[in-house]
Amino acid sequence: MELGLKGKVALVTAASKGIGLGTARVLAKEGMKVAISSRSGANLDKAKDQLAAETGEDVLAVPADLTVREDLERLVETVSNKLGGIDVLVYNTGPPKAGTFGELTYADWEEATKLLLLSAVTLTQGVVPHMKSRRWGRLVYITSLTLKQPIANLVLSNTVRLGIAGLSKSLSRELAPHGITSNGIIQGYVRTDRTIHLMEEKASKTGTTVEDAYKELVKSIPLGRYGEPEEVGYLAAFIASERGSYLTGSMFTVDGGVISSVF
Repeated sequence: MELGLKGKVALVTAASKGIGLGTARVLAKEGMKVAISSRSGANLDKAKDQLAAETGEDVLAVPADLTVREDLERLVETVSNKLGGIDVLVYNTGPPKAGTFGELTYADWEEATKLLLLSAVTLTQGVVPHMKSRRWGRLVYITSLTLKQPIANLVLSNTVRLGIAGLSKSLSRELAPHGITSNGIIQGYVRTDRTIHLMEEKASKTGTTVEDAYKELVKSIPLGRYGEPEEVGYLAAFIASERGSYLTGSMFTVDGGVISSVF
């Protein structure tokens, strides 16, 4: 299926590895001009080289910390100047600090709000003017299953990420007259360094192997496996495409069936 994305510019955040990198790979293979960002310059350069080797596309890499407003403003300005504006924003973040309510400090809540919500606000404020000028744009916010199914010990993610759903829905109504759509992706358990690390921690605490910890987790996933980063990317590509032009204001799940709620 021709998605109509060739030549358009996409910015994918937190894209030096994991879901962000997988999504950037899919978009680059669709012929998009892709820019990626991450806090780690070394990891970002590695990802840039990897994407170039795999896709044949020259990817723009711009270091930026999602919790620093000035970094995000510079990121949007740099990508816009070098690639001619941003047509598609794929917003992705790393995880916030784990912990229960009683274990977390006020500073932890402030940091999580910067990471999981205010960064999305700042980036959106930066990219929307260009989208309005072209009367075409796609906002895609990658979130977590914690929006629908809270996870013990992840109270920051359970709480703050809900703001993205409200932001995206509000934007979908406000920006529709300008040809801009806004949607979210709720991803389940995806094979990333983060999930592998969680399995290693669980194995250490329970005295089992990593393989046993993995088998125990996938029992809760109807499809019986982790998702792969590119599987989130395929959904992001379709939402961003011309074929997805009637999709707006929705949160799409890609979770192997793990979320048990109907809506």
